[in-house]
Amino acid sequence: MGDPRRLKKKFKKPKRPFERERLAEELEFLGKYGLRNKREFWKSRTMLGNWRDIARRSRSLPPEQAKEVQQELLRKLNRLGILGSEAEFEDILLLTVEEVLKRRLQTMVFEKGMAKSIYEARQMIVHKHVQVGEKRVNSPSYLVKREEEDFISFASASPFAGAKK
Repeated sequence: MGDPRRLKKKFKKPKRPFERERLAEELEFLGKYGLRNKREFWKSRTMLGNWRDIARRSRSLPPEQAKEVQQELLRKLNRLGILGSEAEFEDILLLTVEEVLKRRLQTMVFEKGMAKSIYEARQMIVHKHVQVGEKRVNSPSYLVKREEEDFISFASASPFAGAKK
């Protein structure tokens, strides 16, 4: 099970904390996708890095095992909607952080027109006004799966349920 007081970090900090170009890039993503802090950006970047790492390591495995690992990773990224169904294995290494950030619930709610701004979308999610399917989700960083895209709506008990559509 593990000790609950010893949680594993879900992100890696940058090696150079005061690099001007990286700081500007992070700030741009924070504003564009309405992230609360840079830690949320680092989590997405780390998640993407882990997928790339799996892809790189699979190249050094025996052919039949490598094929299995690669197909599993492609299925996962396809299910998440990060890669298309016609994508090939090499496309994993070409992914960017922006493609991961576009799959967040916060971004999807804003792009569907359910909120006027990316920040309003975040507030609606945190205040439990949004549901995915039949389940209320109060985490703006929830990665929306491809089959769940059409089921994002206002919760039935929400005051927005009848007002905005």
